[in-house]
Amino acid sequence: MAVSSLSFTLPKLQTFTPKSTIAATFKASSSHESTPFINKKQIFQMGVGILAASIVASAPLNADATRIEYYATTAEPTCEFNFVRSGLGYCDIAVGSGEEAPYNKLVNIHYTARFADGIVFDSSYKRGRALTMRLGMGKVIKGLDQGILGGEGVPPMLVGGKRKLQIPPHLAYGPEPAGCFSGDCNIPGNATLVYDIKFVELYSGNRKM
Repeated sequence: MAVSSLSFTLPKLQTFTPKSTIAATFKASSSHESTPFINKKQIFQMGVGILAASIVASAPLNADATRIEYYATTAEPTCEFNFVRSGLGYCDIAVGSGEEAPYNKLVNIHYTARFADGIVFDSSYKRGRALTMRLGMGKVIKGLDQGILGGEGVPPMLVGGKRKLQIPPHLAYGPEPAGCFSGDCNIPGNATLVYDIKFVELYSGNRKM
């Protein structure tokens, strides 16, 4: 399973432009010299195409960042954040009962990542598999390292635990936009991020000490 640095690049959402098939069909049908027969199946297909075009055209876009809202994600209950000196906020939905998150080891986690306004910008649930990541070595943003591994007033997560993290910009991506592709950025600068973390397991391929 590939290790990710949690620096995400999402595809740019493009506006759907319906092809000219429908217009050409209606144009042909207006001629008295050659009037094609339109059966029920063709009418149904045209109706589906018009409906799809109207749905895509009505999807809201944000000019500040290209945000794709994932609806198929796991929403955890709300909880009251505890804030530590670094500015990180955390609260446990479920403490867990397994091993502590290990330093410089690979772990498997599920997560849903949101902006402070609640809009989801990434989720491992969307991809259908947990993310494998290495803790404590700067491979992910500082807020995730501290929030999962623990330290500076934050207890380490245990396998099976679920935790919410509120990560301020200086522990996330800072003042610069992130997840940029062809000039479009998924995460704006100075963004506060909220993560729902589920500590699934220790990665089975870790080297034995």
